[in-house]
Amino acid sequence: MSQHFHDLGHALEWRAKGETLRVEAWGPDSVRVRATPGGPLLEDLPGALLESAPAGAKPVIELSEHSATLVNGAITVRIDAFSEGKLTPELGATAGQLTFLRTEDGSELLAEEPAHFWWPGARLYTATGNGYHRIEQRFRAHTGEKLFGLGQHTHGMLDQKGAVIDLVQRNAEVTVPLLVSDRGYGLLWNSPAIGRVELAETGTRWVADSARQIDYWVTAGQPAEVLGHYADATGHTPVLPEWAAGFWQCKLRYRTQEELLEVAREYKRRGLPLDVIVSDFFHWTHLGEWKFDPAEWPDPAAMVRELDELGVKLMVSVWPSVSPVSENYHAMLDQGLFINTEYGPVAHADWPDKGLGAYSAQVAFYDATNPAGRAFVWDRIRKNYLDHGIKVFWLDACEPELKPNFQGNLRYSAGPGLEVGNLYPRENARMIHDGMLASGETEVVSLNRSSWAGAQRYGAALWSGDIGTDFASLRTQIKAGLNVALSGIPWWTTDIGGFHGGDPDDPAYREVLVRWFQYGAFCPLFRLHGFRGAEQKLEPAMTGLPNEVWSYGAEAYPILASYLHLRERLRPYVMEQMRTAAETGVPPMRPLFLEFPEDPDAWTADDSFLLGPDLLVAPVTEAGARSREVHLPAGADWTCAWTGTGYRGGATVTVDAPLERIPLFLRDGARLPIAEA
Repeated sequence: MSQHFHDLGHALEWRAKGETLRVEAWGPDSVRVRATPGGPLLEDLPGALLESAPAGAKPVIELSEHSATLVNGAITVRIDAFSEGKLTPELGATAGQLTFLRTEDGSELLAEEPAHFWWPGARLYTATGNGYHRIEQRFRAHTGEKLFGLGQHTHGMLDQKGAVIDLVQRNAEVTVPLLVSDRGYGLLWNSPAIGRVELAETGTRWVADSARQIDYWVTAGQPAEVLGHYADATGHTPVLPEWAAGFWQCKLRYRTQEELLEVAREYKRRGLPLDVIVSDFFHWTHLGEWKFDPAEWPDPAAMVRELDELGVKLMVSVWPSVSPVSENYHAMLDQGLFINTEYGPVAHADWPDKGLGAYSAQVAFYDATNPAGRAFVWDRIRKNYLDHGIKVFWLDACEPELKPNFQGNLRYSAGPGLEVGNLYPRENARMIHDGMLASGETEVVSLNRSSWAGAQRYGAALWSGDIGTDFASLRTQIKAGLNVALSGIPWWTTDIGGFHGGDPDDPAYREVLVRWFQYGAFCPLFRLHGFRGAEQKLEPAMTGLPNEVWSYGAEAYPILASYLHLRERLRPYVMEQMRTAAETGVPPMRPLFLEFPEDPDAWTADDSFLLGPDLLVAPVTEAGARSREVHLPAGADWTCAWTGTGYRGGATVTVDAPLERIPLFLRDGARLPIAEA
């Protein structure tokens, strides 16, 4: 029996040459792997996994002289004492090599692979000082493997094999380090460290620029099973409130209380559904005061009462940045509630503020990883928003929006920026979640521009940030949204029509808007937003052109109105999918392969999706297109929801798509109220 292997009952540990490697059961069919180059494992590092493992059977551990195995349901992990083909640790650098196997037949799911027979090994720690290392974790590549998830990105790929993905938060680029493979496993890189993942043909490599130990979680199963295990391990989303499944109206920006109210009144006068309307940035007195400017919003409580009578929720924009002219700035500075720096002041970005004229302020950001910082900000939100009846919050610029984004100079309460920087948006959403629950509220929804693993448990929705306003951007969004769904975040939306520009009087843009609106009606959240018109100077007085459904001309208006009513008819079905997401982790928006993993073509269909199990949605994403090809997955029969024409699955068909119609197909005789009764 090798002296390097140790049976801990719930875990298998290997120790040699100072390194400790532990594999432990972590939920059904799942394991957690941690490794440190020296000393004991650290138990208190921030990550995505819940504090304790999901319930599961005790693993079976077997030790021998040269290897040991841990079996946990469908996954088996083998630790080999030496590298493949090596007889002694002196001949190779990868002693303690891991292989993940399917328990059923012993075939390989995932395996460590060293970069070289001598050095470096599959796990590489390069010291950066004070106990921190640049960490690399390498795995073997498999030809033809398809890889999904990893959050939200604008590269336009659904299958991300071959990509290099930065593990860092940026506007429209969201890091959620959950990787889902068509080989039957999911891997969560359980570290908020800044780094990257390289999905190369020669191998997969995870990199943390500066961290103290390796920590990741692997689960076996098809994608739906992976997402279920992931929800068990990182937290389930709550059930989306009924009102949030309706239509959200927004633009950059409504400047006054009366302007916003008049838009809500007009929706109701026209008999159009409206559930949420948004007060965007610069509604505040100063950045970081988290309250309405009384010159523009004189009676927020009365505004909320009128909106309530109309059946409309008010959502307000909440930024994490604090101007030096804010009444809260010095108190927060004195209490150490800002993200600190290794060198220099706590200013992290320049931003315009009221009263500064043509100048910008050097703003700081509150530290969302600090419980005291979260409590301070929530106290202001409670007094200035919640006490007026406002219960929906738009957490903008929550990456946070640093200029420059130099995490190496930052120090959070949770640790150095390079080690914990990706954690911020999740903890910012936690501020709203914990504050609302402490205030006696039971429904929590925040709309976030960034996210991280585990944010779903805090009622955090994600939208796709500041994106373009053309068909190319729409095509990218479809793939981005599906990868978000495969990253364990079930609540997602885009700015319908895109964000940066768009002229409501331009016929070409009107077509983009109509096609995007049709797509948006089948997204988990249905939200119209954007900064219409030519680019403007960023300042408190700015506002874009109109962005209501009646803003796009006589041809577009009845089409847009029809999809508002269609979404209303589908709300019971949408809510059914939201309950499924909360219970099982399976998202409402699904790539075709999630329901049809046995159909090879379903794994490559990246321009259509399923809303729930029964409705296939095929957006039109080309200018002037009035038809399109659609792959109908094998294993079901399909019916055109508009015409009643039947199709056998396993074929690609060409269907009509006039401007007023997005192709929709019903599965196996499902009956949904697509057409008006």
